[in-house]
Amino acid sequence: LASTSASAVEKAPAPALPLPSTGNVTLTLGEYDRLVDLANKVARKHDVPPISYTLKRAELKLHVAEGSVLGSVQLDGEIFGKGSAKVQLTSGMTILNAKQEGKTLPLLQEGSTAMAILSGPAEFSVALDAGMPMTIEAGRAQFSLPVPAAGSVRLSLVIPGDHTNVRISPGLITNRTSANGQTTVEAALVPGQPASIWWQTRELAVPVVPKEVRFLSDVKTLVTVTESDLRIAALADVTVVQGDPTEFKINVPDDYEITDVSGATVEGSEIAGGELIVKLNASAPRSHQFLITMEKPLAGVAKLETPFLSFNATQRETGEILVEGTGAMELTSTEGGSLKRMDVKEANPYLRSLARYPMHAAFRFHRQPNEVPKLALAWVRFPDSSVLAAVAERAVVTTLVTTEGRSLTEVKLTVKNQAQPFLKVDLPAGATILSAEVAGEKVKPVQGTDGNRVPLLRSGFRPTGAYEVTFVFMHSGAPFARKGGSELALPSMDVPISLLQWEVFLPEQYKVKDFGGDAIAMNLLQTRNFDRLETFARLQDNEGLDNLALFVPGVTVTEGRIDHGGSSAGFLNGVVVDQQGAVISGAHVKVTHLATHGVYTANSDSSGSWSIAGIPSGKVKIEISASNFKTAAFTALDYDAGRGGSIGETKLVVGAVSMTVEVTAEAPLIDSSQAQVSNTFSNMNGGGFSTNGLRGRSSDKKKDRDARKQLAEQQNQASANVFNLQKKVSGVLPVQVDVPRAGNSYLFARALVLDGRPS
Repeated sequence: LASTSASAVEKAPAPALPLPSTGNVTLTLGEYDRLVDLANKVARKHDVPPISYTLKRAELKLHVAEGSVLGSVQLDGEIFGKGSAKVQLTSGMTILNAKQEGKTLPLLQEGSTAMAILSGPAEFSVALDAGMPMTIEAGRAQFSLPVPAAGSVRLSLVIPGDHTNVRISPGLITNRTSANGQTTVEAALVPGQPASIWWQTRELAVPVVPKEVRFLSDVKTLVTVTESDLRIAALADVTVVQGDPTEFKINVPDDYEITDVSGATVEGSEIAGGELIVKLNASAPRSHQFLITMEKPLAGVAKLETPFLSFNATQRETGEILVEGTGAMELTSTEGGSLKRMDVKEANPYLRSLARYPMHAAFRFHRQPNEVPKLALAWVRFPDSSVLAAVAERAVVTTLVTTEGRSLTEVKLTVKNQAQPFLKVDLPAGATILSAEVAGEKVKPVQGTDGNRVPLLRSGFRPTGAYEVTFVFMHSGAPFARKGGSELALPSMDVPISLLQWEVFLPEQYKVKDFGGDAIAMNLLQTRNFDRLETFARLQDNEGLDNLALFVPGVTVTEGRIDHGGSSAGFLNGVVVDQQGAVISGAHVKVTHLATHGVYTANSDSSGSWSIAGIPSGKVKIEISASNFKTAAFTALDYDAGRGGSIGETKLVVGAVSMTVEVTAEAPLIDSSQAQVSNTFSNMNGGGFSTNGLRGRSSDKKKDRDARKQLAEQQNQASANVFNLQKKVSGVLPVQVDVPRAGNSYLFARALVLDGRPS
């Protein structure tokens, strides 16, 4: 009974709260006013969302099967308002099934757009099974994909075929993989914009009855007999009469190497089973043109049979053959079969445009069934005649010597060439050519039976004037002794060299104390224009300063009579250079005759030289100016028109044109009728100069030694040629050479090199 009573007590309802008694309620005035304000306030309306729903993301997973595109579309979004909302899912697709949270979702169809009625506010996720048609052409399949207007759209597409080239526009392909005969592409699409997707495929091509391929071929062949190999260039024209060929097959002659296959319709080429297979691109027209080149080393052979490139399964083959040879040679051609001789002027103009050397013979043919044209070539080479076929106006040689004694040398030749195809180079023992260039384009050096050859010409290059030929070679050398000598030698070349300038760059721990050989040190030469070499004496430690000249900022003047300009009677001339010795072209020269006040002007040419005629004898003032340089001026110089004169080199320093460096001189102008020598040193007086005419003396032996030391350092500074060769070593030359980055340069020169080897 106690238990039953307790249960009854637990289930009894709680007593209601006592209600307040009716009557008046006393409030404060502030509380009353607050209640009145609340009663008069308008109720706030609930804000309505600006849009009823949104699609956050869409993920499309499609695959190509049996001429159509099938797959699933996953749409994630959110309903913002209360109640039901009509959500646009996709358009342009055939919806096979629709589900939401695993349950079937009924859809509404408005035109081509699939709609769904969803409740909110809530997030939703809808999965659609969809499909769409695909159009197929020969070698190409494509379809248009309607992209949902979601925040982000991702596509995963599976296409049959390995490494199929798929294109999507607009869109960005983020990943592409191939496995098990299928290609999978992942991409990001532009929301709301239809994407066009296409790819090239032969598996999906519309099955058609294959037609027999019929085509005609015309092959124009250029046969070139060089000193080292036989080269063949075949220009083939193919006209397709029937069918759609995807490739052409050509028999490759034995012992010949195919060097290039090119053409507008060529997709690629390969050699298989002794045949050259030329593959065509998908958009190949009915006409094709190929250029096929091949070569074979001669190795001392003086006769051979010329091969003919022939297309397999051609219906008709015609062609022409043009034979050319390099150098002085007697070339005999013997034809056979359907080959008919013709005048070389009758050859096809495109074929003649490929020729670079003298043409010896020309033939045409029309191949008959079971018949092969034949052409036998035999030649006799004649030794080089004494006629000068090529000459090098100048050779600029730069040699970098490593601490191990190895050397890297660049030879730059300024060549005038009439008909010489190769430069024969006799390298020193242990040397190897690394690279070569003709007029800035790389060429391939040739290893002949009697030495190395560097091409002086290249394909399509027809020089009319002087041009540059460059080659770089490396010498193994020998390690430097602690104290002693080392020998450097340049290769001998079969073209005469008018002037050779040689710069040797040594590591900073090595210096040249004495030298021998057939090259002359540049500190004994003045080589401003490279066409006039004039000696001057070296100032020894025990010599006085009577022949010393001072360097004035802006102009160089000397005591004595040195002919730098090579002037003639009635002419006044000179050379304008900058502080580094580089010539300044276009500098303005103004000569004022102090007695008659006559003014004579001239401008320096590309070599920095200037010359003025017709100036009467007497004192003259010379002013030389150039853009971005300080003006240099000579005043009160004596000029003798009967003998002419030259002021030599004028060095301009960088500065404003309004700034002028003026030198007053009482001595006469340099006399060109006598050849004397002196030395030029840096200013020993801190930039000042003697105002007592052109004479300057100093008794301070220490300053004398400092001046000579400073001059030696300036002469041993590396030129731009050294820096350019150092740059070539970094990733350009096919060899690792630890060239010195810091050191001293020593300049040498030799004039008129004939079959010699400067050393």
